[in-house]
Amino acid sequence: MKAWMRWMLWGVGGVLLLSAGAVAWGVMRSDQRLARKITQPAYELAVPGGDTALARGRYLFASRGCAECHGPDGAGRPFIDEPGGGLYARSPNISPGPGSVTATYTPADWERTVRHGIKPDGRPLLIMPSEDYSRLTDADVGALVAYVRSLAPAAGGPAEFRLPLPVRVLYGFGVIPDAAEKIDHALPPSQPVPEGVTVEHGRYVAQMCIGCHGAGMSGGTIPGGPPDWPPSANLTPGDGSVLPRYADTAAFRRAMRTGKRPDGSAISSVMPFQTLRALNDTDLDAIRLYLQTLPPRPAGQR
Repeated sequence: MKAWMRWMLWGVGGVLLLSAGAVAWGVMRSDQRLARKITQPAYELAVPGGDTALARGRYLFASRGCAECHGPDGAGRPFIDEPGGGLYARSPNISPGPGSVTATYTPADWERTVRHGIKPDGRPLLIMPSEDYSRLTDADVGALVAYVRSLAPAAGGPAEFRLPLPVRVLYGFGVIPDAAEKIDHALPPSQPVPEGVTVEHGRYVAQMCIGCHGAGMSGGTIPGGPPDWPPSANLTPGDGSVLPRYADTAAFRRAMRTGKRPDGSAISSVMPFQTLRALNDTDLDAIRLYLQTLPPRPAGQR
């Protein structure tokens, strides 16, 4: 065998060996990262009673993505199910029924889970979009908990995940962050702002969008999303913005509730339209107003 062929075979063998080692290390690290414990002091959350709090909680449950992931009854359901052994995710039962993962939750456990992406035992949640909820006020987190506790008991179980090997390796290497890594845990809770079509209220409601569109709202590749998901849109007034398509509030509302652009074309089904169509006019109009005030950023910079 010629010398150059031997060197080539040795090189290919070395690359394969290094790749196998990297994969094994990534899988090991993914298990370690999911098992790590995160210290987050208990927060004494008040859970209100009464019809007003339950009505607010019901609205938040429908309009902030809870029903879309956990189902309207809170029993949990598959919300990602890629064919051929791809990514699979089933949300846990958070109703008061059999198999509920929240049956023993204290108010502090709820606050740590919702706002920080951390389980009561200190381990991180993998897919829970707590970055979207980390700025909820105490009153809104409390109302949400009160409503979930009031749900009719439904049977379910814990969360279930099937992570393809590439996803496990990328998570192990830190390329894909979990919920707890996307949050500044030192920030104090948001203070309430009056509801209305204002920039301040729009900023508060639009926090539900940052998981996909990024903290800067300019969109781009969605971290941890399946490879067939398109990049999220640029919601700032910068280059590549989608805002000019929605010339008035009526067009914006219609798009959020129908999943159709003004020209009739379909917006990506990755958008959580079950959630968005539950938003009331005040919240939608305030979001649009807030987006118009954002610093322009080129598309894709999140």
